[in-house]
Amino acid sequence: MKKLYFVEPIIAVYAFASFIVYPLVQQYVYRRLWQELTNTSYPITDNSSRCAPNSSNHSTYHEEVQRAASLFSMYTELFSMIPSLIVTLFLVAYSDHRGRKITIVLPLLGSVVYTVSFLAISFFELNLYLLIVATFVSSLFGGLGTILGGCFSYVADLCEDGKQKTLRMAGVDMVIGLLSGVASISTGYFLRAAGFNWPIFTSALFHCINVLYAVFFLEESRVIDRSNEDAPRGMALRKLVSGICRLFVAGTPKRNWLLGLLLITFTSFCFAGSGGSAVVTLYELNEPLCWSEILIGYGSALSTTVFITSFFGVALFSRCLPDLVIVLIGMLSVMTGALMTAFAKTTLMMFLVRVPALLAVMPYPVMRSLMSRVVSKSEQGALFACVAFLENLSGSVAYTVFSRIYAATVAWCPGFVFLLGAGLCVIPLSLLGVVSLFRLEDSKESEPLMSEEDSAAVEDNPVA
Repeated sequence: MKKLYFVEPIIAVYAFASFIVYPLVQQYVYRRLWQELTNTSYPITDNSSRCAPNSSNHSTYHEEVQRAASLFSMYTELFSMIPSLIVTLFLVAYSDHRGRKITIVLPLLGSVVYTVSFLAISFFELNLYLLIVATFVSSLFGGLGTILGGCFSYVADLCEDGKQKTLRMAGVDMVIGLLSGVASISTGYFLRAAGFNWPIFTSALFHCINVLYAVFFLEESRVIDRSNEDAPRGMALRKLVSGICRLFVAGTPKRNWLLGLLLITFTSFCFAGSGGSAVVTLYELNEPLCWSEILIGYGSALSTTVFITSFFGVALFSRCLPDLVIVLIGMLSVMTGALMTAFAKTTLMMFLVRVPALLAVMPYPVMRSLMSRVVSKSEQGALFACVAFLENLSGSVAYTVFSRIYAATVAWCPGFVFLLGAGLCVIPLSLLGVVSLFRLEDSKESEPLMSEEDSAAVEDNPVA
């Protein structure tokens, strides 16, 4: 059987299946907590808004459930963060020695475990906190960071040209946005027509199909070294750790400083950009918006169009602008969108906040490509293991911190977390300025960024 070198179908199906479930989780938790805390049925109407302005207890109910739901999200993230981070770091780095497929297959199996568990909890109305247990177990297989780290390493293996690498990585992000948008639109109607069980079952089915494709149809991108398969486990572990450490000591000091600056800039931007998104659904469920599941689906779908517009932005701007300028435009897009979200009080305004954020995803593929071009081909797995680890860590910490802050500020300023996210964008913007000065200074000198043995592998891929 002839196998394929296309990882995009896996990302597409994974995004579709995951974004069927992601909007459902917060809504399911919200409804269960509403029933438990208020001893009343959850208000479901055919109107776009669920607000009942004449109800004296309505605001109190919303505030109480909002706090409980945000804290539940925080606990879920805390219990899944550490195992997922450890698995991501070692598994993606391990792929340098044993191939990329393991970083793709294991997270897909974890997704199957989670969706099947979620289906059982919903169908049998089991204890709500079993969702936290399901999240913890699935994180032992890795998570989104693991599969993205593996897929970006896979793409880096196949691409020689720097521009081709940037565009294909941006294409992976676009596929995520396109399919997650389709899933987000359909989820609201699916939920209203069939309840929670059928959408969750559909997600589990797609994850199973994805596992079959990854195992039987996806070709390995690296030639796997079988000579040391019988080596002691301790030696293999030391080799794995030394590969990660070598990433930060190989090459010239300037290369190491540049790589470190890029990683810190990327991490701080992930923290600032992902914090506000952790509570968007809760913000939309709260007063004065009080969105229904249909509007939440449309809002999520509209948000995912930024992946498509960012892809075309990268494709267009890469023809005439330096990479760092493209990153700057994307960061300003994130900051502007967060500021507008903080003051969105109507449905129209909440939809319009997506407009200034249309280029918000551009920094991610461009910075991944920049870092990938700094290191050699033998270090791609170690690099993307660190990138995925830091992205997961910053996203998880941001999710936890912003959820806790939202629970504390929802009564007097629900939009405070978005103002905070916009303010924190100043940090990566400042670091980006340092990187640009670093590159400007380096361009005036002849000292290479990499050691001689590594530079031969990437001599055609200079950092823009």
